[in-house]
Amino acid sequence: MRRTCLALITVFVLAGCGSSASTSTSTSTGGSAGAAAGSSTSTTSTAASGGAAPAGCRTVPVPAPKGAQHLSAPKLKLDPRRTYTVTVVTNCGTFAFALDVKHSPKTSASMYYLVKRGFFDGLTFHRVAAGFVIQGGDPLGNGTGGPGYSVIEPPPQSTQYVRGDVAMAKTQTDPRGASGSQFFIVTGANITQSAQLTPDYALAGTVVSGIDVVERIGSLPTNPAGDGTPTPAVVMSKVTVSSS
Repeated sequence: MRRTCLALITVFVLAGCGSSASTSTSTSTGGSAGAAAGSSTSTTSTAASGGAAPAGCRTVPVPAPKGAQHLSAPKLKLDPRRTYTVTVVTNCGTFAFALDVKHSPKTSASMYYLVKRGFFDGLTFHRVAAGFVIQGGDPLGNGTGGPGYSVIEPPPQSTQYVRGDVAMAKTQTDPRGASGSQFFIVTGANITQSAQLTPDYALAGTVVSGIDVVERIGSLPTNPAGDGTPTPAVVMSKVTVSSS
């Protein structure tokens, strides 16, 4: 299996890997060049040597990877007049993001569909790039998996990714706006840094509550240090979506 990471103009390479239709190819949104996220296991995570987890994170058993998925792309359409909020419960706390149905109808519908199926329950944030992004949503737990289908929805060329943005990861070879189930959340407070990302990643939404939880996850020690698998492992125990 190959992992690809898109190089930034700066020394960062975003590691927000989001998968395409092929579950054998990893998707990527940043991190240090060459850094690879580790696989999920069924063991209980332990503290990384040389660093303690921030207060608010609990060490929990990590569910075994769900394995390769073979879903078909959804055909549903969400009502752009309504607000759809995805709530993510983790062992580091709970955060929520609103789907951007108006500007990203296909991407939003795909996320809604996967959440409703319970696709994300038990999955992990398999990669943390310090001060940049956190990434999760891979059923294989190692940055190479996806739902079995791909949605294509290129963002506007003027798109800049800023703190709290939720976007979909992809490989270098995928077309602009391609996405599966892997998503990343921008944690970098420096808009100049986040803006180094080329406008190739489909936007899913924006964090509306719990940004402190996102930042807590983003500050976890990783292996390799600064860009890799976080410790303790961050498990999405329950992901739900509501509308209003």
